[in-house]
Amino acid sequence: MSPSRSSRLEPLQLVADKREDEAMRAMAECQRLVTEHETRLSELQRYLQDYVNTVTVASTPALISNRHAFLAKLREAEGFQKTLLEQAKQRCEAERTRWLLKRRDVGVLEQLAASYRMQERQQTERIEQKNSDERASQSYFRALAMNAASGM
Repeated sequence: MSPSRSSRLEPLQLVADKREDEAMRAMAECQRLVTEHETRLSELQRYLQDYVNTVTVASTPALISNRHAFLAKLREAEGFQKTLLEQAKQRCEAERTRWLLKRRDVGVLEQLAASYRMQERQQTERIEQKNSDERASQSYFRALAMNAASGM
């Protein structure tokens, strides 16, 4: 007897589950990176704000120039970190979409397998009912035949 349709779907379901798990792990890694970039940006912004708020008493033109150059570098680093964060968020959204698609694939296969199992169960019930009806019919005709034979 050949395998049922529902059991033939099992390898496909395993592959779909594995792909969904991989997509979920990738999405979790992206979310971790977003959090890491947010933390770095927050720390950088705090440092920048602290540096801006620091009052320098003895200022020579060279120190003022160095301070402005350093502030420019900090702001450049802040902009770069914002860019990294935005890119990480975009990758995270793409991974989330990928995971949702894989999750949908798993759901479709689960529904299909459930439908096949229901059809198989209904077919089995029909066969059992047919066999039961045949046994009852045979029993009835045997009883008729016995009654006819004993009545002769």
